[in-house]
Amino acid sequence: MLDLDKDFKEFFPRFEFTLSDMQKKVITNVVENDSTLCIMPTGSGKSVVYWMAATELKGISIVISPLTALIEEQVQKIESHGYETLKIHGGIDALKQMSILSDFANGKINPKFIFASPEKIATDGYFEYCLRKRKDEINLIVIDEVHCVSQWGMSFRPFYKRIPEFLDNLYGEGKWARILALTATLNPRELTDICNAFKIKKENIIKQTILMRNEIQLHVMKFINETEKEEKFWKLIKMHKEEKILVYLYRKKGDRGVDGLTQTALDKGYKAALFHGDMTAKGRMEVVEQFKNNEVNIVFATNAFGMGIDIPDIRVVIHFMIPESAEQYYQEVGRAARDGDGANAYLLYSNKNIDVKRTHFIDRSFPTEDKLREVYKNIGKRTGCRVLSYFDNEDIQECLPYYMKSGLIKILGKGFSGLSEFYDIKDSNLQKYYDSTEAKGYVKTMKKNDLTPKELSEAVYSAVLNGDAKLKKALERWLIIEVADKEISDERMRIMLDDIEEKKKYKHGLLDYFVYLIEDNKNTQHLHQEIARYLGMEKYYLKCIYKTLDGNQVRSKSEVIICDLLAKAGIKYEYEKLLEYELGKNINPDFTIFLDNGKELYWEHIGMLGLEEYSKNWSNKLDIYEKYFPDQLLKTYESGVISNDAEKLIDKIKNMM
Repeated sequence: MLDLDKDFKEFFPRFEFTLSDMQKKVITNVVENDSTLCIMPTGSGKSVVYWMAATELKGISIVISPLTALIEEQVQKIESHGYETLKIHGGIDALKQMSILSDFANGKINPKFIFASPEKIATDGYFEYCLRKRKDEINLIVIDEVHCVSQWGMSFRPFYKRIPEFLDNLYGEGKWARILALTATLNPRELTDICNAFKIKKENIIKQTILMRNEIQLHVMKFINETEKEEKFWKLIKMHKEEKILVYLYRKKGDRGVDGLTQTALDKGYKAALFHGDMTAKGRMEVVEQFKNNEVNIVFATNAFGMGIDIPDIRVVIHFMIPESAEQYYQEVGRAARDGDGANAYLLYSNKNIDVKRTHFIDRSFPTEDKLREVYKNIGKRTGCRVLSYFDNEDIQECLPYYMKSGLIKILGKGFSGLSEFYDIKDSNLQKYYDSTEAKGYVKTMKKNDLTPKELSEAVYSAVLNGDAKLKKALERWLIIEVADKEISDERMRIMLDDIEEKKKYKHGLLDYFVYLIEDNKNTQHLHQEIARYLGMEKYYLKCIYKTLDGNQVRSKSEVIICDLLAKAGIKYEYEKLLEYELGKNINPDFTIFLDNGKELYWEHIGMLGLEEYSKNWSNKLDIYEKYFPDQLLKTYESGVISNDAEKLIDKIKNMM
């Protein structure tokens, strides 16, 4: 039986907070039961969940994370608590990466956490080979920002889809370590996609009861034209000029893109910076640090500024362009108020923005038929086995998933260009392979020696790891593919175009639904509730809109007063805990009070007795208390002196302790 409160103090003694019930539930499930999907709002402490799960499971944990900036931030945090990490990403010299991995495989370093991107996992054979040497010590696979897995999602990353294949290669099919998948928002279709990919059972989906971020006021403003919109934008900037502001755009260039608006802000005398995906990882991290340290207080960003960047005191988020879905919108406004204090989010849009989002951003995010054919010309020059330099060509990155979908290309394994960079070879088999061809290319060497891609790659990796060969430069991360046809047939093209059309239609639907939400729900609370309903929050909890000092979400301001007084008095309680009075029959006391002697009391705050249905329900509930729980009921009534009444009742409870 886990004692998470005790363990948390032992494993992370510098933290002054305690684990929430939700965090404990997720940690317990993944440690004691099985692979788990955790859906928690931004700022709810997902990082601490996987830190604790990893320490409870012992051994090593792999953390798959989509952004270099996010990896660096997590590494910095976890190392500050005394845990050793191993990070592998593009900001580290390639030969240095191989050296670090060799040290890991040979047991010279023993990290608690290994951080890597999905692209590294899907394409780097040496990474996989070195991990396999210690696979029995790797007890947990953490997939952060798991919404990137779903092909239907706004943040889809194709190589997230190859994580299951990586796990099969690492452990063997059906023998995976436990999975802990984490995200803040998932719609129903994406949830199904992810659970199927990672074999997560329905009972192991754990979702925060309250998904709403009610501390953020949502303001939606529609404009006739862009000039009117920009005028309002600068008024908002002036209004909040002393606060930390994040402005989301979705294009880099142009007067009203990231570059243009940043320059205008600087010209107006504001402390502003820009942030987008074309910047170096180091450049992006510098902006994040400047924003944290108040060296700048306005950041103009594309959606590259997002997942996992933890700046607690962003007070304002402005969308200068409309997001493409409710999920994207809620993820991005969730950058604000991570410290739990109030914040404002403004969405500024026009009909033109909606049209541009549909035709330029959504439609142009997919390759055209002409592009699919043009990019394939070089790949299809010859059929059969060949190597593919995936990362050197953005067009190939865009088109490859569709080539694979249609059966044009099959990935056989992970490899590199060939053996020409080797010297001082001491391994006899590798020397034979090296001498077998003049050009020393991967495919010719493989065929000449009657090897499979896996056999050749692992022979090379083994020699490198054992020090039996040296390299002039690091091995590339190339894919070994099998090309089916020299040209794209009409049938295969139809498969690809149908797939693209289905995804376009789906994304158009997400945008249309989001537009419906913002135009039908101008009230901030209604918009929070409708988005939460769409994301799967149970109807019963949609009215829990008020936050207490100890983090509960309750239905009325009077209940906030009661919760805060209970918390200040140090009385243990639970809000709306199910109470079974007959087999399969339950009621929900407003507050269940736990006395030191193990006895429970049930506090009901009665607020709407003048309403017929409410009065009837209360009468039925009162009968249940009298029959099944006599002498355990406490009551307060809605009035202007609720604080006084609650304090008197709390004094009574203290005397019963």
